[in-house]
Amino acid sequence: MKVQEKTIVVTGGGNGIGRELVLALLARGAKVAAVDINDEALQETVKLAGDNRSKISTHVVNITDKAAVEALPTQVIEKHGSVDGVINNAGIIQPFVKVNDLDYEAINRVFKVNFDGTLYMVKSFLPHLLKRPEAHILNVASMGGFLPVPGQSIYGAAKSAVKLLTEAMYAELINTSVHVTVVFPGAIATNITANSGIEIPKSANGDQKKSGMKTLPASEAAKQILDAMEKNKYRALIGSDAKFMDFIYRLSPKFATGFIAKKMAGLLK
Repeated sequence: MKVQEKTIVVTGGGNGIGRELVLALLARGAKVAAVDINDEALQETVKLAGDNRSKISTHVVNITDKAAVEALPTQVIEKHGSVDGVINNAGIIQPFVKVNDLDYEAINRVFKVNFDGTLYMVKSFLPHLLKRPEAHILNVASMGGFLPVPGQSIYGAAKSAVKLLTEAMYAELINTSVHVTVVFPGAIATNITANSGIEIPKSANGDQKKSGMKTLPASEAAKQILDAMEKNKYRALIGSDAKFMDFIYRLSPKFATGFIAKKMAGLLK
């Protein structure tokens, strides 16, 4: 679905990939409803939009609040007249610890933001999208949603749930006007750790540098995500690391699991 002249809702629009998605959508001629829990971050996104700021509406919403999300479609339609697409981008990671050391409060928080928030958005907007001549739902999963990453096991489980939800929705909506895409970003240069309230263990810094792990700029990730949306792709791998690990995991899941475990070992010391 071409985004020009369409109204697209983006969660997590106040920073990182979400902010870059908002700015890139505006550059492609779309109108955007930017959703985030942080109003100050949203206003910074508006400021960065420059001459396109008139095409943005901002909505301060906690996506784990089902009632607040259910009220959002009416707010977006009142502002823009319609809604044509939803990009579920908002997400948080977990503390870099093993399952045995992770408390249930952190577990529940990670699932509520990553999975429940995505589900609430889908359930709230889908009835409106089905009325449009053409519409699109794009859900951001993660490389950790198909590849087990030690120290991010619960985050990966939540993103794996997003993956399967999205793929099942694709099948359910295949004969409708609503396109569905799931994307799997690898390492992207964002501040997701800080936004998640997480600190990377200092002991991991040297190991990450030795691994040669490179991060993709958030602006490039946003471009690739929107390209996938406009091409109505079923799935898209964002970044060379995601593409490489997808290939390796399909070839030998056990080898890939051991490989990524060695790469991430410094995070769990």
